[in-house]
Amino acid sequence: MSSTPATAPAAPAPRADGLAFAPPNIALTTFGLALASFMQVLDTTIANVSLPAISGNLGGSANQATWVITSFAVSTAIALPLTGWLARRFGERKLFMVSTLAFVIASFLCGLAHSMGLLVAARALQGLVAGPMYPVTQALLLSIYPPARRGQAIALLAMVTVVAPIAGPILGGWITDNYSWEWIFFINIPLGIFASFVVGAQLKGRPEKIETPKMDYIGLTTLVLGVGALQIMLDLGNDEDWFRSPLIVVLAIVAAISLTVFIIWELTDKDPIVNLRLFRHRNFAAGTIAMVMAYSAFFSVSILVPLWLQRNLGYTAIWAGFATAPIGFLPVILAPLIGKYAGKFDLRMLATLAFIVMAGTSFMRSHFNLDVDFEHVAYVQLLQGLGVALFFMPILQILLSDLEPHEISAGSGLMTFVRTLGGSFAASLTIYAWSERTAVHHAQLTEHIGATDPSMLETLTRYGAGDLQRGAYVLDRMISQQALQIGFNEIFHLLGIIFLCVIAFVWIAKPPFGAKAGAPPGGGH
Repeated sequence: MSSTPATAPAAPAPRADGLAFAPPNIALTTFGLALASFMQVLDTTIANVSLPAISGNLGGSANQATWVITSFAVSTAIALPLTGWLARRFGERKLFMVSTLAFVIASFLCGLAHSMGLLVAARALQGLVAGPMYPVTQALLLSIYPPARRGQAIALLAMVTVVAPIAGPILGGWITDNYSWEWIFFINIPLGIFASFVVGAQLKGRPEKIETPKMDYIGLTTLVLGVGALQIMLDLGNDEDWFRSPLIVVLAIVAAISLTVFIIWELTDKDPIVNLRLFRHRNFAAGTIAMVMAYSAFFSVSILVPLWLQRNLGYTAIWAGFATAPIGFLPVILAPLIGKYAGKFDLRMLATLAFIVMAGTSFMRSHFNLDVDFEHVAYVQLLQGLGVALFFMPILQILLSDLEPHEISAGSGLMTFVRTLGGSFAASLTIYAWSERTAVHHAQLTEHIGATDPSMLETLTRYGAGDLQRGAYVLDRMISQQALQIGFNEIFHLLGIIFLCVIAFVWIAKPPFGAKAGAPPGGGH
Protein backbone atom coordinates (compact mmCIF):
# COMPACT_ATOMS: atom_id res chain seq x y z
CA MET A 1 0.00 0.00 0.00
CA SER A 2 1.22 3.48 -0.78
CA SER A 3 1.57 5.63 2.27
CA THR A 4 2.71 8.93 3.63
CA PRO A 5 5.08 8.44 6.55
CA ALA A 6 4.54 10.51 9.65
CA THR A 7 7.15 11.45 12.20
CA ALA A 8 8.40 8.47 14.13
CA PRO A 9 10.58 8.22 17.21
CA ALA A 10 14.28 8.07 16.60
CA ALA A 11 15.66 4.54 16.31
CA PRO A 12 17.25 3.41 19.56
CA ALA A 13 20.80 2.16 19.74
CA PRO A 14 21.05 -1.48 18.64
CA ARG A 15 20.98 -4.02 21.45
CA ALA A 16 23.26 -7.02 21.76
CA ASP A 17 20.34 -9.45 21.24
CA GLY A 18 19.26 -7.73 18.01
CA LEU A 19 16.04 -6.28 19.45
CA ALA A 20 15.03 -2.66 18.89
CA PHE A 21 13.00 -2.65 22.12
CA ALA A 22 12.49 -4.89 25.14
CA PRO A 23 9.77 -4.40 27.78
CA PRO A 24 10.74 -3.92 31.45
CA ASN A 25 9.22 -7.31 32.31
CA ILE A 26 9.16 -9.72 29.35
CA ALA A 27 7.37 -12.46 31.35
CA LEU A 28 4.52 -10.13 32.37
CA THR A 29 4.23 -8.80 28.81
CA THR A 30 4.14 -12.32 27.40
CA PHE A 31 1.45 -13.28 29.92
CA GLY A 32 -0.67 -10.25 28.99
CA LEU A 33 -0.37 -10.95 25.25
CA ALA A 34 -1.07 -14.66 25.70
CA LEU A 35 -4.07 -13.90 27.94
CA ALA A 36 -5.63 -11.62 25.32
CA SER A 37 -5.06 -14.19 22.60
CA PHE A 38 -6.45 -16.95 24.82
CA MET A 39 -9.55 -14.88 25.58
CA GLN A 40 -10.19 -14.13 21.91
CA VAL A 41 -9.67 -17.70 20.67
CA LEU A 42 -11.62 -19.07 23.67
CA ASP A 43 -14.70 -17.23 22.46
CA THR A 44 -14.75 -19.28 19.25
CA THR A 45 -15.87 -22.34 21.25
CA ILE A 46 -16.95 -21.28 24.75
CA ALA A 47 -20.56 -21.02 23.57
CA ASN A 48 -20.56 -24.49 21.94
CA VAL A 49 -21.85 -26.45 24.94
CA SER A 50 -24.13 -23.56 25.92
CA LEU A 51 -26.06 -23.50 22.62
CA PRO A 52 -28.96 -25.65 23.94
CA ALA A 53 -29.29 -23.38 27.01
CA ILE A 54 -29.03 -20.20 24.91
CA SER A 55 -31.59 -21.34 22.32
CA GLY A 56 -33.95 -22.50 25.09
CA ASN A 57 -33.59 -19.26 27.04
CA LEU A 58 -33.93 -16.94 24.03
CA GLY A 59 -36.50 -18.99 22.13
CA GLY A 60 -34.36 -19.92 19.12
CA SER A 61 -34.11 -23.15 17.16
CA ALA A 62 -31.03 -25.39 17.15
CA ASN A 63 -30.06 -24.06 13.71
CA GLN A 64 -30.48 -20.44 14.85
CA ALA A 65 -28.30 -21.14 17.89
CA THR A 66 -25.35 -21.86 15.59
CA TRP A 67 -25.51 -18.23 14.45
CA VAL A 68 -23.96 -17.41 17.84
CA ILE A 69 -20.85 -19.25 16.60
CA THR A 70 -20.86 -18.29 12.92
CA SER A 71 -21.61 -14.57 13.38
CA PHE A 72 -18.51 -14.27 15.56
CA ALA A 73 -16.30 -16.28 13.22
CA VAL A 74 -17.30 -14.58 9.97
CA SER A 75 -17.00 -11.07 11.47
CA THR A 76 -13.53 -11.97 12.76
CA ALA A 77 -12.53 -13.16 9.30
CA ILE A 78 -13.81 -9.98 7.62
CA ALA A 79 -11.89 -7.78 10.09
CA LEU A 80 -8.61 -9.70 9.80
CA PRO A 81 -7.45 -8.13 6.51
CA LEU A 82 -7.81 -4.67 8.07
CA THR A 83 -5.14 -5.46 10.67
CA GLY A 84 -2.20 -4.34 8.55
CA TRP A 85 -3.84 -1.04 7.61
CA LEU A 86 -4.91 -0.32 11.19
CA ALA A 87 -1.48 -1.19 12.61
CA ARG A 88 0.27 1.13 10.18
CA ARG A 89 -2.25 3.91 10.77
CA PHE A 90 -2.38 3.78 14.59
CA GLY A 91 0.54 1.59 15.70
CA GLU A 92 0.51 -1.99 16.96
CA ARG A 93 0.51 -1.13 20.65
CA LYS A 94 -2.48 1.22 20.41
CA LEU A 95 -4.34 -1.19 18.11
CA PHE A 96 -3.87 -3.98 20.64
CA MET A 97 -5.17 -1.88 23.53
CA VAL A 98 -8.19 -0.48 21.68
CA SER A 99 -9.27 -3.76 20.12
CA THR A 100 -8.93 -5.61 23.45
CA LEU A 101 -11.00 -3.00 25.31
CA ALA A 102 -13.57 -2.98 22.48
CA PHE A 103 -13.75 -6.77 22.85
CA VAL A 104 -14.57 -6.27 26.53
CA ILE A 105 -17.42 -3.89 25.67
CA ALA A 106 -18.81 -6.25 23.02
CA SER A 107 -18.64 -9.15 25.50
CA PHE A 108 -20.64 -7.08 27.98
CA LEU A 109 -23.30 -6.45 25.31
CA CYS A 110 -23.45 -10.19 24.55
CA GLY A 111 -24.20 -10.92 28.19
CA LEU A 112 -26.97 -8.29 28.26
CA ALA A 113 -28.72 -9.60 25.11
CA HIS A 114 -32.33 -10.68 25.76
CA SER A 115 -33.16 -11.99 22.28
CA MET A 116 -31.42 -14.19 19.71
CA GLY A 117 -31.22 -11.28 17.26
CA LEU A 118 -29.49 -9.00 19.77
CA LEU A 119 -27.07 -11.75 20.82
CA VAL A 120 -26.11 -12.52 17.22
CA ALA A 121 -25.59 -8.78 16.54
CA ALA A 122 -23.45 -8.41 19.67
CA ARG A 123 -21.44 -11.51 18.70
CA ALA A 124 -20.89 -10.06 15.22
CA LEU A 125 -19.57 -6.85 16.83
CA GLN A 126 -17.39 -8.93 19.16
CA GLY A 127 -15.94 -10.80 16.16
CA LEU A 128 -15.35 -7.56 14.28
CA VAL A 129 -13.17 -6.06 17.02
CA ALA A 130 -11.53 -9.45 17.67
CA GLY A 131 -10.22 -9.64 14.09
CA PRO A 132 -6.99 -7.68 14.62
CA MET A 133 -6.26 -9.17 18.06
CA TYR A 134 -4.48 -12.40 17.08
CA PRO A 135 -2.26 -11.01 14.29
CA VAL A 136 -1.21 -7.94 16.27
CA THR A 137 -0.61 -10.08 19.36
CA GLN A 138 1.62 -12.34 17.26
CA ALA A 139 3.55 -9.38 15.88
CA LEU A 140 4.05 -7.82 19.34
CA LEU A 141 5.06 -11.11 20.94
CA LEU A 142 7.64 -11.93 18.28
CA SER A 143 9.03 -8.39 18.37
CA ILE A 144 10.04 -8.67 22.04
CA TYR A 145 11.93 -11.98 21.61
CA PRO A 146 15.38 -12.29 20.02
CA PRO A 147 15.54 -14.29 16.74
CA ALA A 148 16.93 -17.38 18.50
CA ARG A 149 13.86 -17.64 20.75
CA ARG A 150 11.14 -16.84 18.21
CA GLY A 151 10.46 -20.54 17.60
CA GLN A 152 9.43 -20.84 21.25
CA ALA A 153 7.18 -17.79 20.87
CA ILE A 154 5.46 -19.42 17.87
CA ALA A 155 5.05 -22.62 19.91
CA LEU A 156 3.46 -20.61 22.74
CA LEU A 157 0.94 -19.04 20.35
CA ALA A 158 0.26 -22.45 18.81
CA MET A 159 -0.44 -23.85 22.28
CA VAL A 160 -2.82 -20.98 23.05
CA THR A 161 -4.57 -21.51 19.70
CA VAL A 162 -5.04 -25.19 20.48
CA VAL A 163 -5.81 -25.06 24.21
CA ALA A 164 -8.28 -22.14 24.16
CA PRO A 165 -10.89 -23.87 21.92
CA ILE A 166 -10.50 -27.00 24.06
CA ALA A 167 -10.92 -25.12 27.35
CA GLY A 168 -13.98 -23.34 25.95
CA PRO A 169 -16.49 -26.20 26.32
CA ILE A 170 -15.29 -27.04 29.85
CA LEU A 171 -15.45 -23.46 31.08
CA GLY A 172 -18.65 -22.74 29.17
CA GLY A 173 -20.31 -25.89 30.54
CA TRP A 174 -19.30 -25.18 34.12
CA ILE A 175 -20.50 -21.57 33.95
CA THR A 176 -23.78 -22.50 32.23
CA ASP A 177 -24.61 -25.24 34.72
CA ASN A 178 -23.58 -23.35 37.86
CA TYR A 179 -24.52 -19.77 36.95
CA SER A 180 -26.08 -18.82 33.61
CA TRP A 181 -24.92 -18.63 29.99
CA GLU A 182 -24.52 -14.81 30.17
CA TRP A 183 -21.43 -15.27 32.34
CA ILE A 184 -19.52 -17.00 29.53
CA PHE A 185 -19.27 -13.49 28.09
CA PHE A 186 -18.99 -11.47 31.31
CA ILE A 187 -15.79 -13.30 32.33
CA ASN A 188 -13.99 -11.54 29.46
CA ILE A 189 -14.34 -8.18 31.19
CA PRO A 190 -11.63 -8.49 33.91
CA LEU A 191 -9.35 -10.53 31.63
CA GLY A 192 -9.49 -8.02 28.77
CA ILE A 193 -9.01 -4.98 30.98
CA PHE A 194 -6.00 -6.59 32.69
CA ALA A 195 -4.36 -7.64 29.40
CA SER A 196 -4.92 -4.28 27.72
CA PHE A 197 -3.45 -2.15 30.50
CA VAL A 198 -0.55 -4.50 31.33
CA VAL A 199 0.62 -4.73 27.72
CA GLY A 200 0.02 -1.02 27.15
CA ALA A 201 2.17 -0.12 30.16
CA GLN A 202 4.93 -2.63 29.36
CA LEU A 203 5.24 -1.57 25.70
CA LYS A 204 5.09 2.17 26.36
CA GLY A 205 7.91 3.80 24.42
CA ARG A 206 8.13 0.97 21.86
CA PRO A 207 9.20 2.63 18.57
CA GLU A 208 6.57 2.43 15.82
CA LYS A 209 6.36 3.95 12.38
CA ILE A 210 2.95 5.63 12.00
CA GLU A 211 1.76 6.11 8.42
CA THR A 212 -1.35 7.16 6.51
CA PRO A 213 -1.78 4.15 4.23
CA LYS A 214 -4.15 3.96 1.29
CA MET A 215 -7.33 1.95 1.93
CA ASP A 216 -8.56 -0.60 -0.63
CA TYR A 217 -12.24 0.34 -0.40
CA ILE A 218 -13.36 -1.76 -3.36
CA GLY A 219 -11.64 -4.85 -1.97
CA LEU A 220 -13.08 -4.26 1.51
CA THR A 221 -16.64 -3.64 0.23
CA THR A 222 -16.72 -6.70 -2.03
CA LEU A 223 -15.20 -8.82 0.75
CA VAL A 224 -17.85 -7.77 3.29
CA LEU A 225 -20.70 -8.22 0.79
CA GLY A 226 -19.46 -11.54 -0.57
CA VAL A 227 -18.51 -13.25 2.68
CA GLY A 228 -21.46 -11.79 4.59
CA ALA A 229 -24.01 -12.89 1.96
CA LEU A 230 -22.48 -16.36 1.73
CA GLN A 231 -22.51 -16.88 5.50
CA ILE A 232 -26.10 -15.66 5.87
CA MET A 233 -27.11 -17.97 3.01
CA LEU A 234 -25.50 -20.95 4.77
CA ASP A 235 -27.10 -20.04 8.10
CA LEU A 236 -30.61 -19.46 6.71
CA GLY A 237 -30.59 -22.05 3.92
CA ASN A 238 -32.10 -24.93 5.85
CA ASP A 239 -34.87 -22.86 7.46
CA GLU A 240 -35.71 -21.15 4.14
CA ASP A 241 -35.75 -24.37 2.06
CA TRP A 242 -32.64 -23.30 0.16
CA PHE A 243 -33.06 -22.23 -3.46
CA ARG A 244 -36.83 -22.45 -3.34
CA SER A 245 -36.58 -19.22 -1.35
CA PRO A 246 -36.12 -15.89 -3.25
CA LEU A 247 -34.01 -14.61 -0.32
CA ILE A 248 -31.52 -17.48 -0.66
CA VAL A 249 -31.34 -16.96 -4.44
CA VAL A 250 -30.60 -13.24 -3.98
CA LEU A 251 -27.95 -13.96 -1.33
CA ALA A 252 -26.29 -16.53 -3.62
CA ILE A 253 -26.18 -14.05 -6.53
CA VAL A 254 -24.77 -11.27 -4.31
CA ALA A 255 -22.14 -13.63 -2.89
CA ALA A 256 -21.10 -14.98 -6.32
CA ILE A 257 -20.80 -11.55 -7.96
CA SER A 258 -19.09 -9.89 -4.97
CA LEU A 259 -16.53 -12.67 -4.45
CA THR A 260 -15.75 -12.84 -8.20
CA VAL A 261 -15.13 -9.09 -8.29
CA PHE A 262 -13.13 -9.34 -5.05
CA ILE A 263 -10.78 -12.03 -6.42
CA ILE A 264 -10.22 -10.24 -9.75
CA TRP A 265 -9.66 -6.88 -8.02
CA GLU A 266 -7.28 -8.23 -5.39
CA LEU A 267 -5.18 -10.04 -8.02
CA THR A 268 -4.85 -6.92 -10.19
CA ASP A 269 -4.84 -4.03 -7.70
CA LYS A 270 -1.48 -2.53 -6.75
CA ASP A 271 -2.36 -2.27 -3.04
CA PRO A 272 -4.82 -5.10 -2.25
CA ILE A 273 -6.39 -5.47 1.18
CA VAL A 274 -5.84 -9.24 0.85
CA ASN A 275 -2.69 -10.19 -1.04
CA LEU A 276 -3.92 -13.25 -2.96
CA ARG A 277 -0.70 -13.20 -5.00
CA LEU A 278 0.99 -14.94 -2.06
CA PHE A 279 -0.55 -18.16 -3.34
CA ARG A 280 2.11 -18.17 -6.07
CA HIS A 281 4.42 -19.68 -3.44
CA ARG A 282 4.15 -23.47 -3.50
CA ASN A 283 4.58 -24.12 0.24
CA PHE A 284 2.29 -21.27 1.20
CA ALA A 285 -0.47 -22.47 -1.12
CA ALA A 286 -0.19 -26.14 -0.11
CA GLY A 287 0.21 -25.37 3.61
CA THR A 288 -2.69 -22.93 3.68
CA ILE A 289 -5.04 -25.37 1.94
CA ALA A 290 -3.97 -28.07 4.41
CA MET A 291 -4.48 -25.70 7.35
CA VAL A 292 -7.95 -24.60 6.20
CA MET A 293 -9.19 -28.13 5.48
CA ALA A 294 -7.84 -29.58 8.72
CA TYR A 295 -8.94 -26.66 10.91
CA SER A 296 -12.43 -26.70 9.39
CA ALA A 297 -12.76 -30.43 10.12
CA PHE A 298 -11.34 -29.91 13.64
CA PHE A 299 -13.79 -27.04 14.22
CA SER A 300 -16.65 -29.28 13.10
CA VAL A 301 -15.57 -31.88 15.66
CA SER A 302 -15.45 -29.26 18.42
CA ILE A 303 -19.03 -28.18 17.66
CA LEU A 304 -20.59 -31.57 16.92
CA VAL A 305 -19.32 -33.64 19.88
CA PRO A 306 -20.68 -31.37 22.69
CA LEU A 307 -24.04 -31.01 20.92
CA TRP A 308 -24.27 -34.78 20.40
CA LEU A 309 -23.42 -35.48 24.04
CA GLN A 310 -26.27 -33.23 25.18
CA ARG A 311 -28.89 -34.01 22.54
CA ASN A 312 -28.35 -37.76 22.24
CA LEU A 313 -26.80 -38.93 25.50
CA GLY A 314 -28.47 -36.45 27.83
CA TYR A 315 -25.26 -34.94 29.27
CA THR A 316 -25.41 -31.62 31.09
CA ALA A 317 -23.28 -28.77 29.70
CA ILE A 318 -20.55 -29.30 32.31
CA TRP A 319 -20.34 -33.06 31.76
CA ALA A 320 -20.19 -32.50 28.01
CA GLY A 321 -17.25 -30.19 28.76
CA PHE A 322 -15.55 -32.80 30.92
CA ALA A 323 -16.00 -35.48 28.25
CA THR A 324 -14.35 -33.30 25.61
CA ALA A 325 -11.63 -31.93 27.90
CA PRO A 326 -9.01 -34.71 27.46
CA ILE A 327 -8.31 -33.47 23.93
CA GLY A 328 -6.28 -30.68 25.56
CA PHE A 329 -3.95 -32.73 27.76
CA LEU A 330 -1.38 -33.82 25.18
CA PRO A 331 -1.21 -30.46 23.33
CA VAL A 332 -0.38 -28.69 26.61
CA ILE A 333 2.36 -31.21 27.45
CA LEU A 334 3.81 -31.59 23.93
CA ALA A 335 3.60 -28.03 22.54
CA PRO A 336 6.86 -26.80 24.16
CA LEU A 337 8.71 -29.95 23.04
CA ILE A 338 7.39 -29.68 19.50
CA GLY A 339 8.41 -26.03 19.34
CA LYS A 340 11.92 -26.97 20.48
CA TYR A 341 12.57 -30.18 18.52
CA ALA A 342 10.26 -30.12 15.48
CA GLY A 343 13.06 -28.68 13.33
CA LYS A 344 15.03 -31.92 13.72
CA PHE A 345 12.33 -33.84 11.79
CA ASP A 346 10.70 -33.58 8.39
CA LEU A 347 7.69 -31.43 9.24
CA ARG A 348 5.64 -33.25 6.61
CA MET A 349 6.07 -36.48 8.56
CA LEU A 350 4.86 -34.84 11.79
CA ALA A 351 1.83 -33.36 10.00
CA THR A 352 1.08 -36.71 8.33
CA LEU A 353 1.12 -38.46 11.70
CA ALA A 354 -1.19 -35.75 13.06
CA PHE A 355 -3.77 -36.23 10.32
CA ILE A 356 -3.63 -40.04 10.52
CA VAL A 357 -4.42 -39.78 14.24
CA MET A 358 -7.22 -37.25 13.63
CA ALA A 359 -8.68 -39.40 10.85
CA GLY A 360 -8.48 -42.48 13.08
CA THR A 361 -10.36 -40.80 15.92
CA SER A 362 -13.02 -39.59 13.49
CA PHE A 363 -13.52 -43.15 12.22
CA MET A 364 -13.74 -44.34 15.84
CA ARG A 365 -16.53 -41.84 16.49
CA SER A 366 -18.31 -43.02 13.34
CA HIS A 367 -18.92 -46.31 15.22
CA PHE A 368 -20.32 -44.70 18.37
CA ASN A 369 -23.82 -45.68 19.49
CA LEU A 370 -26.32 -44.58 22.12
CA ASP A 371 -24.74 -46.91 24.70
CA VAL A 372 -21.21 -45.49 24.48
CA ASP A 373 -19.89 -44.60 27.94
CA PHE A 374 -18.12 -41.51 29.26
CA GLU A 375 -14.72 -43.23 29.45
CA HIS A 376 -14.77 -44.23 25.79
CA VAL A 377 -15.76 -40.74 24.63
CA ALA A 378 -13.00 -39.22 26.79
CA TYR A 379 -10.43 -41.76 25.55
CA VAL A 380 -11.07 -40.87 21.89
CA GLN A 381 -10.79 -37.18 22.78
CA LEU A 382 -7.46 -37.84 24.52
CA LEU A 383 -6.17 -39.72 21.48
CA GLN A 384 -7.17 -36.93 19.14
CA GLY A 385 -5.12 -34.58 21.29
CA LEU A 386 -1.96 -36.19 19.90
CA GLY A 387 -3.03 -35.22 16.39
CA VAL A 388 -3.90 -31.70 17.49
CA ALA A 389 -0.50 -31.31 19.21
CA LEU A 390 1.34 -32.25 16.00
CA PHE A 391 -0.89 -30.24 13.69
CA PHE A 392 -0.64 -26.47 14.11
CA MET A 393 3.06 -25.68 14.51
CA PRO A 394 4.41 -27.86 11.62
CA ILE A 395 1.75 -26.64 9.16
CA LEU A 396 2.29 -23.01 10.19
CA GLN A 397 6.04 -23.32 9.66
CA ILE A 398 5.57 -25.08 6.30
CA LEU A 399 3.26 -22.41 4.91
CA LEU A 400 5.50 -19.52 6.00
CA SER A 401 8.72 -21.19 4.82
CA ASP A 402 8.92 -19.97 1.21
CA LEU A 403 7.61 -16.43 1.72
CA GLU A 404 9.94 -13.47 1.31
CA PRO A 405 10.85 -11.67 4.57
CA HIS A 406 8.52 -8.76 3.82
CA GLU A 407 5.63 -11.18 3.06
CA ILE A 408 5.68 -13.09 6.36
CA SER A 409 3.18 -10.89 8.20
CA ALA A 410 0.78 -10.68 5.24
CA GLY A 411 1.04 -14.45 4.78
CA SER A 412 0.25 -15.12 8.43
CA GLY A 413 -2.72 -12.76 8.25
CA LEU A 414 -4.04 -14.29 5.01
CA MET A 415 -3.77 -17.81 6.44
CA THR A 416 -5.62 -16.76 9.60
CA PHE A 417 -8.29 -15.07 7.45
CA VAL A 418 -9.07 -18.12 5.31
CA ARG A 419 -8.73 -20.50 8.29
CA THR A 420 -11.30 -18.50 10.26
CA LEU A 421 -13.65 -18.36 7.28
CA GLY A 422 -13.24 -22.10 6.82
CA GLY A 423 -14.21 -22.73 10.44
CA SER A 424 -17.27 -20.50 10.14
CA PHE A 425 -18.52 -22.14 6.96
CA ALA A 426 -17.77 -25.60 8.38
CA ALA A 427 -19.92 -24.86 11.46
CA SER A 428 -22.94 -23.98 9.32
CA LEU A 429 -22.46 -26.87 6.91
CA THR A 430 -21.92 -29.41 9.71
CA ILE A 431 -25.12 -28.48 11.56
CA TYR A 432 -27.03 -28.43 8.25
CA ALA A 433 -25.66 -31.84 7.22
CA TRP A 434 -26.48 -33.36 10.62
CA SER A 435 -30.02 -31.98 10.50
CA GLU A 436 -30.52 -33.14 6.90
CA ARG A 437 -29.18 -36.67 7.41
CA THR A 438 -31.20 -36.99 10.62
CA ALA A 439 -34.40 -36.15 8.72
CA VAL A 440 -33.54 -38.67 5.98
CA HIS A 441 -32.85 -41.46 8.46
CA HIS A 442 -35.92 -40.63 10.55
CA ALA A 443 -38.06 -41.06 7.43
CA GLN A 444 -36.32 -44.31 6.52
CA LEU A 445 -36.68 -45.78 10.03
CA THR A 446 -40.36 -44.77 10.20
CA GLU A 447 -41.05 -46.49 6.86
CA HIS A 448 -40.12 -49.83 8.41
CA ILE A 449 -42.84 -49.54 11.05
CA GLY A 450 -46.26 -50.74 9.93
CA ALA A 451 -49.34 -49.17 11.50
CA THR A 452 -50.95 -52.60 12.00
CA ASP A 453 -47.76 -54.51 12.87
CA PRO A 454 -48.57 -56.52 16.07
CA SER A 455 -45.01 -56.09 17.44
CA MET A 456 -45.24 -52.33 16.88
CA LEU A 457 -48.61 -52.17 18.66
CA GLU A 458 -47.16 -54.18 21.53
CA THR A 459 -44.21 -51.74 21.75
CA LEU A 460 -46.58 -48.77 21.77
CA THR A 461 -48.64 -50.32 24.54
CA ARG A 462 -45.58 -51.26 26.60
CA TYR A 463 -43.93 -47.83 26.40
CA GLY A 464 -47.22 -46.03 26.83
CA ALA A 465 -48.35 -48.15 29.79
CA GLY A 466 -51.61 -48.73 27.94
CA ASP A 467 -51.79 -45.19 26.49
CA LEU A 468 -51.15 -45.54 22.74
CA GLN A 469 -50.64 -41.79 22.21
CA ARG A 470 -47.96 -41.62 24.88
CA GLY A 471 -46.39 -44.78 23.51
CA ALA A 472 -46.29 -43.26 20.02
CA TYR A 473 -44.50 -40.19 21.42
CA VAL A 474 -41.90 -42.33 23.20
CA LEU A 475 -41.36 -44.46 20.10
CA ASP A 476 -40.94 -41.38 17.89
CA ARG A 477 -38.37 -40.03 20.35
CA MET A 478 -36.45 -43.28 20.16
CA ILE A 479 -36.51 -43.15 16.36
CA SER A 480 -35.32 -39.52 16.45
CA GLN A 481 -32.40 -40.46 18.69
CA GLN A 482 -31.40 -43.30 16.39
CA ALA A 483 -31.67 -41.00 13.36
CA LEU A 484 -29.49 -38.37 15.08
CA GLN A 485 -26.94 -41.05 15.91
CA ILE A 486 -26.76 -42.41 12.35
CA GLY A 487 -26.36 -38.86 10.99
CA PHE A 488 -23.59 -38.19 13.54
CA ASN A 489 -21.77 -41.38 12.50
CA GLU A 490 -21.98 -40.51 8.79
CA ILE A 491 -20.55 -37.03 9.33
CA PHE A 492 -17.60 -38.39 11.30
CA HIS A 493 -16.91 -40.96 8.59
CA LEU A 494 -16.71 -38.06 6.11
CA LEU A 495 -14.48 -36.04 8.49
CA GLY A 496 -12.09 -39.00 8.70
CA ILE A 497 -11.81 -39.05 4.91
CA ILE A 498 -11.19 -35.26 4.85
CA PHE A 499 -8.31 -35.59 7.35
CA LEU A 500 -6.71 -38.27 5.16
CA CYS A 501 -7.10 -36.08 2.05
CA VAL A 502 -5.23 -33.25 3.81
CA ILE A 503 -2.09 -35.41 3.82
CA ALA A 504 -1.82 -35.09 0.01
CA PHE A 505 -1.52 -31.30 0.28
CA VAL A 506 1.13 -31.58 3.00
CA TRP A 507 3.37 -33.55 0.64
CA ILE A 508 3.00 -31.01 -2.17
CA ALA A 509 5.18 -28.73 -0.03
CA LYS A 510 8.95 -29.00 -0.52
CA PRO A 511 11.76 -28.45 2.03
CA PRO A 512 13.61 -26.56 3.39
CA PHE A 513 11.01 -25.32 5.86
CA GLY A 514 13.14 -22.84 7.79
CA ALA A 515 12.41 -19.12 7.48
CA LYS A 516 14.39 -17.33 4.76
CA ALA A 517 17.39 -15.36 5.83
CA GLY A 518 16.42 -12.13 7.50
CA ALA A 519 12.79 -13.12 7.90
CA PRO A 520 11.18 -12.10 11.12
CA PRO A 521 8.68 -14.89 11.65
CA GLY A 522 5.40 -13.11 11.90
CA GLY A 523 6.99 -9.73 12.36
CA GLY A 524 5.82 -6.32 11.17
CA HIS A 525 2.92 -5.41 8.95
